[in-house]
Amino acid sequence: MGTADLARAGEGGGIPDTASGRALAAFPRLVAFDLDETLAPLKEPAPVATTSRLAWLLTLVDVCVLSGAAFEQFEWQLLRPLAAQEGLLGRLHLMPTCGTRYYRRRDGEWSLVHADELTEPERARVRAVLATSARELGLWEPVSYGERIEDRGTQVTFSALGQQAPYASKKAWDPDGRRRAALVERVRAALPGFEVRANGYTSVDVTRAGADKGQAIRRLISLLGLTRDEVLFIGDRLDPAGIDYPVYLAGVTCLPVTSWEQTVAVMDGLLDWHRDPACCPLAARFVRLAV
Repeated sequence: MGTADLARAGEGGGIPDTASGRALAAFPRLVAFDLDETLAPLKEPAPVATTSRLAWLLTLVDVCVLSGAAFEQFEWQLLRPLAAQEGLLGRLHLMPTCGTRYYRRRDGEWSLVHADELTEPERARVRAVLATSARELGLWEPVSYGERIEDRGTQVTFSALGQQAPYASKKAWDPDGRRRAALVERVRAALPGFEVRANGYTSVDVTRAGADKGQAIRRLISLLGLTRDEVLFIGDRLDPAGIDYPVYLAGVTCLPVTSWEQTVAVMDGLLDWHRDPACCPLAARFVRLAV
Protein backbone atom coordinates (compact mmCIF):
# COMPACT_ATOMS: atom_id res chain seq x y z
CA MET A 1 0.00 0.00 0.00
CA GLY A 2 1.43 3.37 -1.01
CA THR A 3 1.30 6.62 0.92
CA ALA A 4 -1.47 7.94 -1.35
CA ASP A 5 -3.61 4.92 -0.43
CA LEU A 6 -2.79 5.52 3.22
CA ALA A 7 -3.90 9.15 3.02
CA ARG A 8 -7.14 8.20 1.25
CA ALA A 9 -7.89 5.46 3.78
CA GLY A 10 -9.19 7.95 6.33
CA GLU A 11 -11.65 9.74 4.05
CA GLY A 12 -15.40 9.50 4.52
CA GLY A 13 -17.54 8.56 7.50
CA GLY A 14 -17.74 5.47 9.64
CA ILE A 15 -14.83 3.08 9.89
CA PRO A 16 -12.12 4.05 7.38
CA ASP A 17 -11.47 1.45 4.71
CA THR A 18 -8.26 0.42 2.97
CA ALA A 19 -7.69 -1.19 -0.38
CA SER A 20 -5.16 -3.68 0.95
CA GLY A 21 -2.71 -4.15 3.76
CA ARG A 22 -1.79 -6.59 6.51
CA ALA A 23 -4.31 -7.13 9.29
CA LEU A 24 -3.60 -7.73 12.95
CA ALA A 25 -3.37 -11.48 13.52
CA ALA A 26 -4.98 -11.24 16.96
CA PHE A 27 -6.64 -8.70 19.21
CA PRO A 28 -4.02 -6.02 20.04
CA ARG A 29 -2.37 -5.95 23.45
CA LEU A 30 -1.70 -2.22 23.16
CA VAL A 31 -3.95 0.34 21.46
CA ALA A 32 -2.44 3.80 20.97
CA PHE A 33 -4.25 6.97 19.97
CA ASP A 34 -3.49 10.50 18.93
CA LEU A 35 -5.51 13.09 20.92
CA ASP A 36 -6.76 16.11 18.93
CA GLU A 37 -9.11 15.15 16.08
CA THR A 38 -8.74 11.47 17.07
CA LEU A 39 -10.06 11.10 20.62
CA ALA A 40 -11.45 14.62 20.90
CA PRO A 41 -12.39 17.61 18.77
CA LEU A 42 -9.54 20.10 18.36
CA LYS A 43 -8.79 21.76 21.72
CA GLU A 44 -12.08 20.54 23.23
CA PRO A 45 -12.78 17.97 25.97
CA ALA A 46 -13.18 14.38 24.82
CA PRO A 47 -16.87 13.50 24.35
CA VAL A 48 -18.60 10.88 26.49
CA ALA A 49 -18.87 8.67 23.39
CA THR A 50 -15.07 8.51 23.33
CA THR A 51 -14.28 8.33 27.04
CA SER A 52 -16.84 5.59 27.77
CA ARG A 53 -15.32 3.36 25.10
CA LEU A 54 -11.80 4.21 26.23
CA ALA A 55 -12.69 3.16 29.78
CA TRP A 56 -14.02 -0.13 28.39
CA LEU A 57 -10.82 -0.66 26.38
CA LEU A 58 -8.76 -0.17 29.56
CA THR A 59 -10.46 -3.20 31.09
CA LEU A 60 -8.96 -5.33 28.31
CA VAL A 61 -5.57 -3.98 27.22
CA ASP A 62 -2.97 -1.27 27.74
CA VAL A 63 -3.85 2.07 26.15
CA CYS A 64 -1.47 4.85 25.13
CA VAL A 65 -2.31 8.43 24.20
CA LEU A 66 0.52 9.89 22.13
CA SER A 67 0.15 13.53 21.11
CA GLY A 68 2.02 16.72 20.34
CA ALA A 69 0.00 18.45 23.08
CA ALA A 70 1.43 19.36 26.48
CA PHE A 71 0.52 17.35 29.58
CA GLU A 72 -1.67 20.20 30.84
CA GLN A 73 -3.87 19.76 27.76
CA PHE A 74 -4.08 16.01 28.46
CA GLU A 75 -5.42 16.82 31.93
CA TRP A 76 -8.42 18.94 30.91
CA GLN A 77 -9.05 17.41 27.49
CA LEU A 78 -8.84 13.72 28.39
CA LEU A 79 -8.25 12.84 32.03
CA ARG A 80 -11.05 14.88 33.61
CA PRO A 81 -13.70 13.65 31.14
CA LEU A 82 -12.39 10.08 31.35
CA ALA A 83 -13.00 9.65 35.07
CA ALA A 84 -11.94 6.00 34.88
CA GLN A 85 -11.61 3.83 37.95
CA GLU A 86 -8.27 4.28 39.67
CA GLY A 87 -7.40 0.62 39.17
CA LEU A 88 -7.71 0.96 35.39
CA LEU A 89 -5.46 4.00 35.12
CA GLY A 90 -2.42 1.81 35.66
CA ARG A 91 -2.97 0.57 32.11
CA LEU A 92 -2.99 4.08 30.67
CA HIS A 93 0.26 5.42 29.22
CA LEU A 94 0.43 9.17 28.55
CA MET A 95 2.97 10.50 26.06
CA PRO A 96 2.59 14.25 25.51
CA THR A 97 4.83 16.46 23.35
CA CYS A 98 5.26 13.78 20.66
CA GLY A 99 6.29 11.20 23.26
CA THR A 100 9.23 13.22 24.55
CA ARG A 101 7.55 12.96 27.96
CA TYR A 102 6.12 9.76 29.46
CA TYR A 103 3.73 9.62 32.41
CA ARG A 104 2.37 6.67 34.43
CA ARG A 105 -0.15 6.50 37.26
CA ARG A 106 1.56 5.93 40.62
CA ASP A 107 0.04 6.23 44.11
CA GLY A 108 -2.98 8.11 42.78
CA GLU A 109 -0.95 10.68 40.84
CA TRP A 110 0.51 11.06 37.36
CA SER A 111 4.28 10.70 37.61
CA LEU A 112 6.85 11.66 35.01
CA VAL A 113 8.86 8.57 34.02
CA HIS A 114 11.20 10.23 31.55
CA ALA A 115 11.64 13.42 29.54
CA ASP A 116 13.88 14.22 26.59
CA GLU A 117 14.47 17.83 27.68
CA LEU A 118 15.95 20.38 25.34
CA THR A 119 18.55 22.64 26.92
CA GLU A 120 17.72 26.31 27.39
CA PRO A 121 20.18 27.37 24.62
CA GLU A 122 18.55 24.83 22.28
CA ARG A 123 15.06 26.10 23.08
CA ALA A 124 16.13 29.71 22.65
CA ARG A 125 17.61 28.89 19.25
CA VAL A 126 14.44 27.08 18.16
CA ARG A 127 12.21 29.95 19.31
CA ALA A 128 14.32 32.46 17.39
CA VAL A 129 14.35 30.38 14.19
CA LEU A 130 10.59 29.80 14.32
CA ALA A 131 9.87 33.50 14.79
CA THR A 132 12.32 34.64 12.10
CA SER A 133 11.17 32.01 9.58
CA ALA A 134 7.48 32.77 10.13
CA ARG A 135 8.07 36.48 9.62
CA GLU A 136 10.18 35.95 6.49
CA LEU A 137 7.45 33.77 4.97
CA GLY A 138 4.67 36.22 5.86
CA LEU A 139 3.14 33.78 8.36
CA TRP A 140 3.40 36.01 11.44
CA GLU A 141 -0.23 37.05 11.70
CA PRO A 142 -1.07 40.48 13.20
CA VAL A 143 -3.51 38.97 15.72
CA SER A 144 -2.72 36.04 18.01
CA TYR A 145 -5.10 34.15 20.28
CA GLY A 146 -2.82 33.18 23.14
CA GLU A 147 0.79 32.07 22.85
CA ARG A 148 2.18 31.92 19.32
CA ILE A 149 5.42 30.13 20.28
CA GLU A 150 5.04 27.74 23.21
CA ASP A 151 8.10 26.37 24.99
CA ARG A 152 7.14 22.94 26.37
CA GLY A 153 10.59 21.98 27.60
CA THR A 154 10.99 18.88 25.45
CA GLN A 155 9.32 20.52 22.45
CA VAL A 156 8.81 24.01 21.05
CA THR A 157 5.58 24.62 19.13
CA PHE A 158 4.67 27.42 16.73
CA SER A 159 0.94 28.10 16.32
CA ALA A 160 0.29 30.66 13.59
CA LEU A 161 -2.90 32.02 15.16
CA GLY A 162 -2.07 31.24 18.79
CA GLN A 163 -3.01 28.22 20.88
CA GLN A 164 -6.52 29.48 21.68
CA ALA A 165 -7.60 30.52 18.16
CA PRO A 166 -11.17 29.62 17.14
CA TYR A 167 -11.52 26.24 15.45
CA ALA A 168 -12.97 27.70 12.24
CA SER A 169 -10.11 30.18 11.94
CA LYS A 170 -7.51 27.45 12.44
CA LYS A 171 -9.11 25.16 9.88
CA ALA A 172 -9.31 27.94 7.27
CA TRP A 173 -5.77 29.24 7.73
CA ASP A 174 -3.88 26.57 5.74
CA PRO A 175 -6.41 24.23 4.08
CA ASP A 176 -3.94 22.65 1.64
CA GLY A 177 -1.00 22.51 4.08
CA ARG A 178 1.30 24.59 1.87
CA ARG A 179 1.95 27.34 4.39
CA ARG A 180 3.06 24.91 7.10
CA ALA A 181 5.06 22.88 4.56
CA ALA A 182 7.00 26.01 3.60
CA LEU A 183 7.65 26.82 7.25
CA VAL A 184 8.74 23.24 8.02
CA GLU A 185 11.18 23.32 5.10
CA ARG A 186 12.64 26.67 6.18
CA VAL A 187 13.00 25.66 9.84
CA ARG A 188 14.52 22.26 9.01
CA ALA A 189 17.18 23.93 6.90
CA ALA A 190 18.03 26.28 9.76
CA LEU A 191 17.95 23.64 12.50
CA PRO A 192 19.99 20.55 11.60
CA GLY A 193 19.83 18.07 14.44
CA PHE A 194 16.17 18.76 15.18
CA GLU A 195 12.90 17.07 14.23
CA VAL A 196 10.42 19.46 12.58
CA ARG A 197 6.85 18.39 11.71
CA ALA A 198 3.49 19.98 10.97
CA ASN A 199 0.74 19.36 13.49
CA GLY A 200 -2.97 20.19 13.62
CA TYR A 201 -4.16 22.98 11.31
CA THR A 202 -1.72 25.81 12.13
CA SER A 203 1.14 24.33 14.15
CA VAL A 204 4.73 23.20 13.69
CA ASP A 205 6.45 21.14 16.41
CA VAL A 206 10.21 21.03 16.97
CA THR A 207 11.97 18.37 19.06
CA ARG A 208 15.48 16.96 19.13
CA ALA A 209 16.33 14.80 16.07
CA GLY A 210 14.84 11.33 16.37
CA ALA A 211 12.53 12.36 19.22
CA ASP A 212 9.22 11.69 17.52
CA LYS A 213 6.17 9.45 17.87
CA GLY A 214 7.98 6.57 16.19
CA GLN A 215 10.72 6.57 18.81
CA ALA A 216 8.12 6.87 21.57
CA ILE A 217 6.08 3.88 20.40
CA ARG A 218 9.21 1.75 19.98
CA ARG A 219 10.27 2.59 23.54
CA LEU A 220 6.85 1.68 24.93
CA ILE A 221 6.74 -1.60 23.00
CA SER A 222 10.12 -2.53 24.47
CA LEU A 223 9.13 -1.44 27.98
CA LEU A 224 5.96 -3.56 27.90
CA GLY A 225 7.71 -6.58 26.37
CA LEU A 226 5.53 -6.53 23.26
CA THR A 227 6.21 -6.83 19.54
CA ARG A 228 5.00 -4.34 16.94
CA ASP A 229 2.59 -7.01 15.67
CA GLU A 230 0.67 -6.69 18.95
CA VAL A 231 0.08 -2.94 18.66
CA LEU A 232 -2.55 -0.82 16.94
CA PHE A 233 -2.18 2.95 16.44
CA ILE A 234 -5.06 5.25 15.47
CA GLY A 235 -4.42 8.84 14.36
CA ASP A 236 -5.53 11.61 12.04
CA ARG A 237 -2.13 12.68 10.68
CA LEU A 238 -0.67 9.52 9.14
CA ASP A 239 0.10 11.30 5.88
CA PRO A 240 3.83 11.60 5.08
CA ALA A 241 3.96 15.20 6.30
CA GLY A 242 1.97 14.46 9.44
CA ILE A 243 3.03 14.15 13.05
CA ASP A 244 1.73 10.54 13.26
CA TYR A 245 3.70 9.29 10.24
CA PRO A 246 6.77 8.17 12.26
CA VAL A 247 4.54 5.56 13.96
CA TYR A 248 3.74 4.16 10.50
CA LEU A 249 7.45 4.11 9.67
CA ALA A 250 8.09 2.18 12.90
CA GLY A 251 6.20 -0.74 11.35
CA VAL A 252 3.25 -0.60 13.73
CA THR A 253 -0.21 -1.48 12.44
CA CYS A 254 -1.92 1.88 11.82
CA LEU A 255 -5.44 3.03 11.10
CA PRO A 256 -5.98 6.58 9.82
CA VAL A 257 -9.06 8.50 10.88
CA THR A 258 -10.27 12.02 10.17
CA SER A 259 -12.40 12.68 13.26
CA TRP A 260 -13.18 11.50 16.77
CA GLU A 261 -16.48 10.13 15.41
CA GLN A 262 -14.52 7.71 13.21
CA THR A 263 -12.46 6.70 16.24
CA VAL A 264 -15.68 5.85 18.08
CA ALA A 265 -16.66 3.62 15.15
CA VAL A 266 -13.24 1.95 15.30
CA MET A 267 -13.57 1.28 19.03
CA ASP A 268 -17.02 -0.20 18.44
CA GLY A 269 -15.42 -2.46 15.84
CA LEU A 270 -12.82 -3.52 18.40
CA LEU A 271 -15.60 -4.30 20.85
CA ASP A 272 -17.33 -6.48 18.25
CA TRP A 273 -14.03 -8.23 17.54
CA HIS A 274 -13.40 -8.91 21.22
CA ARG A 275 -16.89 -10.34 21.63
CA ASP A 276 -16.48 -12.55 18.58
CA PRO A 277 -12.80 -13.21 17.70
CA ALA A 278 -13.85 -15.19 14.61
CA CYS A 279 -15.56 -12.10 13.24
CA CYS A 280 -12.62 -9.66 13.29
CA PRO A 281 -14.60 -6.92 11.48
CA LEU A 282 -11.62 -4.56 11.25
CA ALA A 283 -9.06 -7.04 9.92
CA ALA A 284 -9.24 -5.91 6.31
CA ARG A 285 -9.09 -2.26 7.32
CA PHE A 286 -5.68 -2.13 9.00
CA VAL A 287 -2.57 -1.15 7.07
CA ARG A 288 1.02 -1.87 7.93
CA LEU A 289 4.32 -0.78 6.42
CA ALA A 290 6.28 -3.75 5.09
CA VAL A 291 9.78 -3.55 6.57
